[in-house]
Amino acid sequence: MKTAKITLLMCFVALLSFGSVSTEEKEALQALYNSTNGNLWRTTWDLEKPVQEWYGVVVKDDKVIELNLEFNNLRGELPEELGNLVHLKHINFFRNKITGAIPTTISNLKSLETLNISFNMLNAPLPNEIGELESLRKLKLFMNAIGGELPTSIGQLSNLKTLELYNNQITGELPSTIGNLVNLKEMLLSSNQFSGKLPSTLSNAKGLKKLSVFDNNFFGTLPSSICSLVHLEELVISDNAFYGKLPNEMANLVNLKVLLIGNNDFKGELVELQKQLPNLAQYDFINIKSEGVIVTLDEEEDEDDN
Repeated sequence: MKTAKITLLMCFVALLSFGSVSTEEKEALQALYNSTNGNLWRTTWDLEKPVQEWYGVVVKDDKVIELNLEFNNLRGELPEELGNLVHLKHINFFRNKITGAIPTTISNLKSLETLNISFNMLNAPLPNEIGELESLRKLKLFMNAIGGELPTSIGQLSNLKTLELYNNQITGELPSTIGNLVNLKEMLLSSNQFSGKLPSTLSNAKGLKKLSVFDNNFFGTLPSSICSLVHLEELVISDNAFYGKLPNEMANLVNLKVLLIGNNDFKGELVELQKQLPNLAQYDFINIKSEGVIVTLDEEEDEDDN
């Protein structure tokens, strides 16, 4: 009897030690596996083993908090059940073959801080629900085929620091609500089909360091309000339809290291501007159109910016 009690006690302790994720979360992971051809993944899951042992799944306190499945040959669409993984903080599906749309149920992931589905084959507009990710700090969706307009709800992501949407097919104007992203450090929107004028509300992102809208259809004069972004280190607006004189306040951008404004229709003493910016290492204002050029100044970083 004593031995039996000890055995039961050990089993109970083991249960407390290892625990298990909820049935709902496990079923959500299985839905992801099934919808993205899990049997063809580079590193697949043994569904008979505990979730804690599944490749790329991070579990803490019996809750799934991370999915790291980059370079893993995911093929197919993301399932609606992804929204049931409500404790997720980080999703990394970089460099796979995911198609379709980001499911609207993404709005359930209130704790999500990083969403990286870059270098895939997403081909639907961003859902309006993307704006409900109230904890999101990094949104990386570059190198897809995302179309449609950028939803105005993007302005609800008040904690966002990094927005990388370059090399997609996003159309329409950049919504003025972008100015609500007051904590933004990097905004890379190059090689899309944006049009209209740059919203003056961009100046609200006082800590912005990188702004790249290369290779779009933006037009008009450059708003002088951008010159209040004194922390800017990279300003890349080449290959658009901007025109007129650059604001006199450009000299305020003393931290600029990269300024690319070529293939627009700017007027004035553009050569002289370089003399006013002491830290400028790369400056291009020449109008020589070239097809098929892709410029991104992004560096893949895993650590958070402070």
